[in-house]
Amino acid sequence: MDVKVGPHWYRNSNGIVEVDGLPQIEMTLRQTGKTPIRVNFAIVDKVGKIHAKIEANSLVINEQGAYHLERLENGLVVSNRGDQKRVLAINVTGTDQVEIPEGEFYTLKGHLLKITPNEWSVEKTTERSGETDMKGQAVAVGSQ
Repeated sequence: MDVKVGPHWYRNSNGIVEVDGLPQIEMTLRQTGKTPIRVNFAIVDKVGKIHAKIEANSLVINEQGAYHLERLENGLVVSNRGDQKRVLAINVTGTDQVEIPEGEFYTLKGHLLKITPNEWSVEKTTERSGETDMKGQAVAVGSQ
């Protein structure tokens, strides 16, 4: 699966996105159902406490109802109910191609990851554009 995080393409990945060296997003393309992708994702705070968890496109943990999950024809969007800020947006853009054009969430190590169409950044690492062949491995975002 080719995954675009912000402006950077990660080609030939296994659908897992590791942030700060730990798997935090798992994606599987599917041919059936209304949403063409299946997502598992954990939302944590800066000390690592889980506030929400998505399994198979469903919010299975949602502390105080703070998050909203919207399933779309081409993907899904997770947003914060309080400020309406998008935590994570995932779009299927083609055969075996997925884009994460925007998002802002804490990594499992407590660092803030920001994704925009122009760049992604976590801690002291910023990636603007480019392409990386993952050779069947997980997408690696941030320090390891």
